[in-house]
Amino acid sequence: MVLEVLQDEFIAKVDEQPIPLTVRELALLAALVRREGRIVSREELYSAVWERQFRKDDRSVDVYVRKLRHKLELAVPEWRFIHTHFGFGYRFAPELSHVFHNSATRR
Repeated sequence: MVLEVLQDEFIAKVDEQPIPLTVRELALLAALVRREGRIVSREELYSAVWERQFRKDDRSVDVYVRKLRHKLELAVPEWRFIHTHFGFGYRFAPELSHVFHNSATRR
């Protein structure tokens, strides 16, 4: 599985297949990919993607992470890309889903 984020071309692909993302979703994915493996706070993501000062009551990051996760899971259901670290933020770290991994290893 190969995930490509081509922000200059406004496209993301999985194994050469385009994933339909909005400009904001693509910017969020690019921000997470640039920090792969690192926990990134909502505030840091908001500043990087919305380019405005973060307000604690703004749930935009959470909403867009949920939409982005859904689209990535539709494209590649056996993989999980974005992990939540409650109280800290989000981490981009592609890994096989435990659901798919466990059912495959039981055979």
